[in-house]
Amino acid sequence: QVQLVESGGGLVQAGGSLRLSCVASLRTFSSYQMAWFRQAPGKEREFVAAISWSIYYSETVKGRFTMSRDNAKSTVYLQMNSLKPEDTAVYYCAADSGGTIYYARPDKYDCWGQGTQVTVSS
Repeated sequence: QVQLVESGGGLVQAGGSLRLSCVASLRTFSSYQMAWFRQAPGKEREFVAAISWSIYYSETVKGRFTMSRDNAKSTVYLQMNSLKPEDTAVYYCAADSGGTIYYARPDKYDCWGQGTQVTVSS
């Protein structure tokens, strides 16, 4: 059974940093396109970053967040710097087995983690 388990969320002051991790139980992890999405209360799920052969970022996080992967550990990371109160959300890890050019569309991903809460205080 495919599992994605996120960790690393928490409460941080504006301007601070957090690093999220997502460990995947995927047999061929290196072939999967991985992504981070987030969802704030009352809002739709929003694309944050994706990694396959390239790394893609939303305009709202570009320059502040960095996504990376360690295939040997079947893990992806999201380093979040210069956090803002508007970054407050539940952050989800997602995996896509086929790879997609529609990397920002949540409906293109096969499986999801349970999410980790990130709260940025002002």
